[in-house]
Amino acid sequence: MKLSQHITWLTTFYRERHSYQYSPFIRVNFLTEEVGELSRAVRAIEIGRDHPGEKVKDQQELQANLVEELADTMDQVLILCSKFNVDPDQLMTASERKLKKRFEK
Repeated sequence: MKLSQHITWLTTFYRERHSYQYSPFIRVNFLTEEVGELSRAVRAIEIGRDHPGEKVKDQQELQANLVEELADTMDQVLILCSKFNVDPDQLMTASERKLKKRFEK
């Protein structure tokens, strides 16, 4: 599925569940929550987790969780793109342009 198709699917999915109505301000809070979960997934891979009652995950489970949290984070960014009518390809172009300008020698 191409990114534009995913955005269409994602928008429809959240609209059908009456979740798309949330303001961008609230959506940024959802993004913050997902970034926290992504942080936990990265920590588990990099330095491990030592939490009573939490199942120890094998490498495959850790990787699957990382992919899931990256996807959840990306979904929130894509919804914000949709709400502000920003083409996600613009994000990549803007990032590249900024880095090239910043680190130009």
